[in-house]
Formats: sequence, structure tokens, C-alpha cells
Amino acid sequence: MTALNTYAEGLRAEGRDVPWFDPHDGGTTARCLILLERPARLGDAPRFVSCDNPAPAQRNLRRFLAEAGLTRRRIVIWNAVPWLPPADTVHNTPSRMTELRDGLAHLPALLGLLPALRAVVLAGRSAGRASPLCAVPVLRVPHPSPVYVNANPSARGRIVAGLSEAASKIECPTTGRH
Repeated sequence: MTALNTYAEGLRAEGRDVPWFDPHDGGTTARCLILLERPARLGDAPRFVSCDNPAPAQRNLRRFLAEAGLTRRRIVIWNAVPWLPPADTVHNTPSRMTELRDGLAHLPALLGLLPALRAVVLAGRSAGRASPLCAVPVLRVPHPSPVYVNANPSARGRIVAGLSEAASKIECPTTGRH
């Protein structure tokens, strides 16, 4: 986890509020990166990018990961725009294209810190723009936000199916475990 949090500190050095990586996830040994759009601002201070966060999208993601059989030690969760939005940002405002381009410019450095990576799950349209940067199989799923999941009846199934496919791609050949 040290290398990943050093990466996050480098982003903070640019003057941005960047959350930490979740220590309960796989760190640099993760076999699957789950890329969301950007962290939600929950209070003033950066915290962890985690499916344990109390936000509804993270609760959905935690449930979908469990349904897909994708264990926390095999994943790392991050965001296409890795810093928190400004404090005055309207809730659920999509990232601007300039923010997204700037965020994705930092992604290759992160990918270089994940030598065991075997799959990348891109959750939502914004994260989907990271596809050309990935050298491993990419799976596109809807974003786990309840706004989208509740409005689109097929979204839940598509997310679980994509995460299940990621789980099969990262399976350890000798043990069959994720």
C-alpha cells in the first residue's frame, strides 16, 4: 500500500484533495482495478477510496462485488478523476472534460504500480475513457450510483456480470481462487 499512497501524496503535492487507497484492498498485489469517476466529497478532509464508504454508490459496489465473488484482497478501487471536487460543487455534478483529461493523464503512473493487474473494470462513461490506457483486458460496466442503477433495470445485472467476468479473468491458475 505504501507505493500507492506515495502516488496519492504526489497528487496532493499538486494542491488537490486526494483520498488514500483503502488498506483493506489488495494494494500493489491487486489483480483487478475498479475505476470509478471521481470521489464524492463527504466532509472537508480526504479519506479513503473504499467500498466501505457510507455513500450509496459505494454500498452498491460492495454488494455487487460480493455477488460477483470478487474479494477485496484482489482489487484496488480508484477514480478517473482522483481528487475531490471543490467544496462548492453541486452534488452529483459530472466531471468536466478538462478534469477528466487531467485525471487520466495520471493513470499510467498508477497502472505501473500494479504489476499483478489482470483486468480493469471501468464503471461508467467517464471511467470508460481510460480504456486506451489499459494494457490488460477491460470490462465496461455502468456506474454503481443508485441514480443510475434505480433508473435502469438492467444496470445491476450488467454490473454484477462485468465484475463476475473480472473475477474469472483474475483467477489464480493453480488454486482457482480469486
